[in-house]
Order: sequence, then C-alpha cells, then structure tokens
Amino acid sequence: MNKALLVAVDDDPDLLRDVERELGNRYARDYEVRCLGSPAEALAILEALAAAGEDVALVLAPETLAGQPGTRLLAEVRRLFPQAQRVLLIGWGRLGHRVTGELILEAISTGQMDHYVVRPALPPDEQFHQAISSFLLSWAEARHRVPYTTDVIGETWSGRAYELRAVLERCAMPHRFFLASSPEGRAVLGSVGARTRLPVLVMPDGRVLEDPSDVDIARTSGTVVGPEGDEYDLVIVGCGPAGLSAGVYGASEGLRTLIIDSGSIGGQATFSSSIRNYLGFPRGVSGAELARRAYEQAWVFGARFAFMHSVTSLRHDDGTTVLDLDTGGVAVGRAVVLATGASYRRLGVAPLEALQGAGVFYGAAATEAPLVAGEDVYVVGGANSAGQAALHLARYARRVTLVVRAATLAAGMSHYLVRQVEAAPNIVVRTGTEVVDGGGDGWLEHLVLRDRADGAEERVAAHDLFLMIGARPHTAWLPDVVERDPLGFVMTGPDVSAEASRTLGRPPLALETSVPGVLAAGDVRHGSAKRVASAVGEGSIAIRLIHRLLAAAP
Repeated sequence: MNKALLVAVDDDPDLLRDVERELGNRYARDYEVRCLGSPAEALAILEALAAAGEDVALVLAPETLAGQPGTRLLAEVRRLFPQAQRVLLIGWGRLGHRVTGELILEAISTGQMDHYVVRPALPPDEQFHQAISSFLLSWAEARHRVPYTTDVIGETWSGRAYELRAVLERCAMPHRFFLASSPEGRAVLGSVGARTRLPVLVMPDGRVLEDPSDVDIARTSGTVVGPEGDEYDLVIVGCGPAGLSAGVYGASEGLRTLIIDSGSIGGQATFSSSIRNYLGFPRGVSGAELARRAYEQAWVFGARFAFMHSVTSLRHDDGTTVLDLDTGGVAVGRAVVLATGASYRRLGVAPLEALQGAGVFYGAAATEAPLVAGEDVYVVGGANSAGQAALHLARYARRVTLVVRAATLAAGMSHYLVRQVEAAPNIVVRTGTEVVDGGGDGWLEHLVLRDRADGAEERVAAHDLFLMIGARPHTAWLPDVVERDPLGFVMTGPDVSAEASRTLGRPPLALETSVPGVLAAGDVRHGSAKRVASAVGEGSIAIRLIHRLLAAAP
C-alpha cells in the first residue's frame, strides 16, 4: 500500500522549511511528506495525485498565499480529496487576533477549511504535533485505518448483521463490515477458520464470536452483573454524556459507582461527527472521541461499567433502589441517576423499516459513510445532529439532500451549522418536507417526499436514507411511580407533582424524580436542553445533589 501524503504549501521558504522539518522528523516513516512553494504548483500536483488514485491525508496552507487567502487552495482540496484534513497555518501572534478569528470562523462555516494550527516553533514543538496527530486520527478513523478494529461478516446487510453494527456504533468502537460472499469477507473468514453460523465478529485481540447475542459480547469484556445484588453508592443507568459525566464526578469523589447501558458509551452523541461548540475544543471534537475520553476518565477513577445490559425494573426498597436486569443480574444503589437519553423516532413507513441496514439507517451511521461514495443520499432531521451528519456524508456522497419538516433550518439548528450546510456545494436543503414512502429490492432505491404546504408528492431516486428525527425517551421500562410527561420524559424538581412531593415528605431536589434518591439527567429529563454540554452539566450537578442525599440518609 502506498503511503498517504502530507502536503504543506507556503511561498515563504523559511516558514516552509520549519514546517517541512517538523513533518519530516515526526511523520516521514509512515507518510510521504511533500512541501511546495506555490499554490499553482500545489494544485497541479494535487490534481495529478487525485488522477493517480493516491491518498492525501492532510494539507497545510498559510493565511496568505501568493497574495491571496490560503483558504482558496484549501477549498480546492475538498473537491479533489474530500476526506483530507485541510488546515490553516497561523502565526503565534495571530492567536487571539480578532481579524484572524473572524477569518477562521468564516472559512470553516463556509466549508473552505476544517481546522487551524499555530506554526511550529523551535523543535520539537509538541503542541504542533499534538494538533497534527489529532487531525491524522480523524482522517484515519474516517478511512477505517485505525488499530483495534472489529470485523463483522454477515450474509446480508440487514438483520442481525446490521444489529451488531449498530451495537458497535453505539460503543464508539471502530469496525468494518464485509459480506461473507465478498473477497474481503472470504479472506477474513479464511483467516479464522471455518465458521458454521453467521454473522461473525472478529475482535481486535483475535477472538471470534459466531452469531453472538449482546450478552455474549458483554461477557467478552467481563462486564456481567450477577444476581447477588451488589450494593453501590451510585448506580447510573445510561452511558451517554450525562451518565459519563455523573460517572466521572461520582467515582472521582469516592462513590462506589456502577454504570449500566444496553449498548455502550456515548449514546446519541456518538453520531456527531464534529462538535465545534463544546467548551475546551476549539478545533472541534467528534462525539465518539469525547465519549471515549470520558469513559477512560471514569474507568481510571474506579467506575465499573456493565455494557449490553438492559434494566427491566426499578423499585425503592428500605432506603435503596433495586434495579433488575434482563440478564438476571441485580444492582442495588443508595442513589440512582437515570441518564438513559433518547433515541430517534421511528419513521413508521413499513417498506422503509424493512430496509433497515440495507440503505436505511437510524442515526448518522458513520461507518456506513464510505459506502455512499458517488451516490445520492438523504438525511431527515432538523437538529444539530442531522446537520453534522449531512456535512460528514457530503465528503463521500455525490449529493446529500437534507429533508426538514420545519420551514427553516434555523428553527432547530445552531447558526454555525446552518451556515456550513448552506455553503456546502453538494448539500441540498428541502424545508417543509417529509418522507412518506419508499422502497427497493434488497437495498433502498427510491423515496417519496411530500410537501407539507400543498401535499404534493414526488418520487426520487435514493441510495441511502439516514433518519435523525424527534426524540423518544428510553423510559418505557420505568414503573408508574416515576412521573413522566405525556411524551415519556421524566419529571424532576419543581415539575414533580404536589402529591409526589407529599409522599417524599419534602420538596424534591432540582434533578430528583418522584422517587426518593432517584435523579434524572440529560435528554431523558423533561425540560432538558438536548445539548451535549447541558447533559454533561446536569450529570455533574446530580453528583452534588447525591452527596446531600447520602449525607442526610440515616
């Protein structure tokens, strides 16, 4: 396999030499480094590389190049190498400069570039390399060039093979899927010996699971909760941003903590390909990466995790809360945080539901993105997650159509994302529109769109459909004693009924439910902001409230 290229362009020879030194010293063993002195030369070489089928991982350009903004060259890179990371080089003195900040925001918002980095200083400039390494990791993950990848081999795209991919997606676990009849699938199966049952999972450490259940996968990671009813200071149900935040703060403050999830880390946040407005990440961070970091934090502080376990019941018993699991396990908590989040609402169109995993996906399905190369795909949804998915898929697809029920994108999407979506040359936005039908023979082939204003319907060709609509809280398993609003979101604090407050014998705490010692945080809570940062904040606040509850307990 040819090495992927790192390309740096600068018409100042001294500045280019500094970049060439750092790239060559650190990355030349694994990448081919090209440093070029003019935008015309760079564009010609990039055109030739694209024609030859070479792979460019990263392109660096300065603020000004041949008297023009360097972002002009970076914008051209998108056309030639959609997955390449396009990075603007800025001088140290420009960091914090108002005009430079405005230029960067404008260029990112209009899709001309992806990131920025301060020029390297005296070697070794580890801050420079930390940034470059993060850009290369983003590129490698998009290209499935990361270690510790799980392979899934199935007979068809849909059915249990799709369910396993969805599980791994929720785990933020890098994975690849191959049909058993494909050359790649036959090669993987050949390397692990004859297998009688499909689908097959080949784990990064070489273990092979034939048609595994979720519990089988849980056992491989040693996260099975037994029936003994072990007691914890804190049991968290849900491992999205709110649950992970509660886990980090709870474990770090000495609480014996167990986190249970029917999938794995991240929740819906793992479907966000780039969160650019999260505090402390000026260059953006993917939801999967944020979840992985939070998981490691909680793990190091001593939190225990139980993945692939569904909680089936909750009951208050003599000052503790008992949780029964679908695996037969039992967990007992002096305090409980419900952070089960919400999932995307089902479309409810039978012909499309039948094609789930075969062109129809709930969520961004980042691992499916390379399969849409050159195709027409549709994303349904009007919130930030849908905008991020459309931008991510646009790096691969010929055209992405964003279908929004509302009259404008601004009704549910952050301003910076609206600008990016509107500026993307291969994204079409159809507001006031909904998907009402569709179908295909083994794979999605067409959709039927309806104009909500006049009812007119249109049949369109479509290779893939990504659904990111509404929010359905994971609360059907809760007993009636846990009060919920008509949509199923959990009532907390002042929203809890007066009758429940009398049963508690006191006003409930801010995030406390109608059951004493049971709190709710994040998207599952009635009135929550439905943002990652808000969920993280609520998770941390829940721990502060739990300390008050535990201190007052007899």
